[in-house]
Amino acid sequence: MTGWRLLLTRPAEESVALASELAAADVFSSSLPLLAIEPLALNESQRALIANLDRYCALIVVSKPAARLGVGLVNHYWAQAPKKKWFSVGAATAQILADQGLDVSYPLSADDSEALLALPVFTQAVACNEPKVLIMRGEGGREMLAERLRSLGAQVDYLELYRRTLPVYPPETLPQRVVAERLNGLVVSSGQGFAHLHQLAGDTWPQLSCMTLFVPSPRVAQMARNAGAKNVVDCRGASATALLAALRAHPVPAF
Repeated sequence: MTGWRLLLTRPAEESVALASELAAADVFSSSLPLLAIEPLALNESQRALIANLDRYCALIVVSKPAARLGVGLVNHYWAQAPKKKWFSVGAATAQILADQGLDVSYPLSADDSEALLALPVFTQAVACNEPKVLIMRGEGGREMLAERLRSLGAQVDYLELYRRTLPVYPPETLPQRVVAERLNGLVVSSGQGFAHLHQLAGDTWPQLSCMTLFVPSPRVAQMARNAGAKNVVDCRGASATALLAALRAHPVPAF
């Protein structure tokens, strides 16, 4: 895998962690964060959700930023977190919760909502009478998880803790980085991450669209293909493990 030279686009802190794991596997990477995390101020009704965590049969945290902000709020409002089942869609998010002593489960098969819904311990948690579920997430996340839960008779509340913004970069930053670092692969971790990549590419997208693009899910893969990306690799997860497996399975492009 030593031939891969990747552009990482996650938030800065997450890119540092991913770059370290890639370096351990002898993969070169360059970081250009395309997602900045902006915490949101909570209104009175949102603060009430935190104060009433004990009313929920399942607490779902869908991202690492939501986990970090969520545990901060729990520690602020609760002297001791209520004994509830917590869930995440990936191991890294789960670890943040577990580090706080929370009882957290996550699917091992994939890093997505579909895998979480199929998790037996999750099915058991929401099989109570009049189930109530709280989802901690960023602003404007996907609705699929809540829709599926509501179809099963659950009441679902959202606690939106942050928004993702595109950092300000000078024009030509993206193509210049690709050329300067001799990059041959692009990595995005979400649909919004791809949207920001596409936006920053601007008029140079036709050239960049030919590069190998690593994405975390079929949904983001289709989104990229619809935008004209010609060589999309679905890692079936956003973890370093999933990315490394995809790198091993795909040959380095020849130039």
